[in-house]
Amino acid sequence: MEHLEGSVAVVTGGGSGIGRSLVLEFAAAGMHVVVADIETERSNEVADEASALGAEAISVTVDVRHSDQVSALADQAFERFGSVEVLCNNAGVLVFKDFADSLIEDWQWVYGVNVMGVINGVVSFLPRMLKGGGPGHIVNTSSIAALGATGIYGTSKAAILTLTDALADELADSPIGVSALIPGMVKSQIVAAERNRPADMGRRTEHPTQEFAGLVGLDPTLCAKRVREALLTGERYVFAGIPEGAFDLETVPRQRFDALMGAINAGMVSED
Repeated sequence: MEHLEGSVAVVTGGGSGIGRSLVLEFAAAGMHVVVADIETERSNEVADEASALGAEAISVTVDVRHSDQVSALADQAFERFGSVEVLCNNAGVLVFKDFADSLIEDWQWVYGVNVMGVINGVVSFLPRMLKGGGPGHIVNTSSIAALGATGIYGTSKAAILTLTDALADELADSPIGVSALIPGMVKSQIVAAERNRPADMGRRTEHPTQEFAGLVGLDPTLCAKRVREALLTGERYVFAGIPEGAFDLETVPRQRFDALMGAINAGMVSED
């Protein structure tokens, strides 16, 4: 995208953390915003903040697990603004469970939000964005946890990284850019995500870190500024909030790549 002013952005999970920072960064850039979140009060407050910055902003309550709700979100966005140039599939949840202690509902909830939420966003918005014919951008929020595929959350975010690569390759010749936002330890409410866990998704679990929600980590505005840059430059991988000296973030992916390459070479079959 050559410029952002006057464009329209939809941000899921826009009521707090990274999502809120994205909304306010876009509003400050002269964009109009749709704040989508499962928590109505939070999304209303962020929409008011965006409006105070001069943006035209609306709030929509949505559970991204449900395709009909995300489709309705798209309907409202396009009916209100006529177009959507930027889609940030940012909503995410987290559970603290080892595989051996997990319930099937843990997987269904995390994957319902983190993976199907992104898919629902792509399915509901992409065809209309392409039909509009103008430049645009889709940003899917992954995580540094994807690089080590740690736990239920990490595996879901690894899926988003692969999905984003596939989508970017498919849209390479289109006017729609694609990026994966890969944040590190950022202040947000995600460690307290179980506050929004539906009753039919199994028992809620408490974890000591929940009391520090929004208090620990780097400022999420760092992520928002990096995303704003990526919209203009077309970066595919947008790392943000990575603590200085986190050398394992270089070591782990390289070790995994080397192991894969070794296994590939070992699995090569000669035609002789």
